[in-house]
Amino acid sequence: MGFKRLLASLGAGGASVETVLNDANVVPGGVVQGEVRIQGGSVDQEIQGLSVGLQARVEVEGNDQEFKQDIEFIKVRLGGAFQLQAEAVHSVPFGLEIPWETPVSSFSGHELHGIHIGVTTELQIAHAVDSGDLDPITVHPLPAQQAILDAFGRLGFHFKNADMERGHIRGTRQQLPFYQEIEFYPPQQYRGLNQVELSFVADDREMDVVLEMDKKPGLFSEGSDTFRSFVVGLHDYQATDWAAYLNQWISEVGSRRNWF
Repeated sequence: MGFKRLLASLGAGGASVETVLNDANVVPGGVVQGEVRIQGGSVDQEIQGLSVGLQARVEVEGNDQEFKQDIEFIKVRLGGAFQLQAEAVHSVPFGLEIPWETPVSSFSGHELHGIHIGVTTELQIAHAVDSGDLDPITVHPLPAQQAILDAFGRLGFHFKNADMERGHIRGTRQQLPFYQEIEFYPPQQYRGLNQVELSFVADDREMDVVLEMDKKPGLFSEGSDTFRSFVVGLHDYQATDWAAYLNQWISEVGSRRNWF
């Protein structure tokens, strides 16, 4: 997997750059490894800098409008300036650490449409066009995250949609400027319930799990009985029956509101 892009310099022959990932499948807290290969053109060129990063396409709301924005949330510079000789090949290996908060883009073997995360490469050349592109990666859930997702499946919930939104969920350990929401359709036994939304905010030890029913646009209302946030350890999550936990919460809320 990789891309190639020609760098034109005032009409002269330019370099091409290709980014190749060793494995595009990663998990939060893992490392994506690869190599940037720069092929010299027909003339010598001054390379001013080379960097790789991680980018996500997120939804932004403001002024009664909603639009997509590409946010580079990790960037690593690879070496300093150097001269690339004509026709020469220069290879630079790299390893990018995946933040623990990084949203998942696949679970249970299914890609989540609308979740776009990838490795960016930027090659800066004197008097030339900068090269930038996205090499997609697939982020799989951590075992603790998979346990929560499996619990929804055991209760009969069906995946509806997933997106990434710019902003912060208050009361969590969130550090990135955006978060993910995974939405589920409820099974028949939870009549009156429109959907449940799920967010994970993890670090290297544990994660905040944020759940909300009947979410009002743009609000995480902690005072509502349709909101629940709890902490799950990444290494001791097996001690809890998460399907039973979720069922108890949903049933309690449904009973109070005469949903069921």
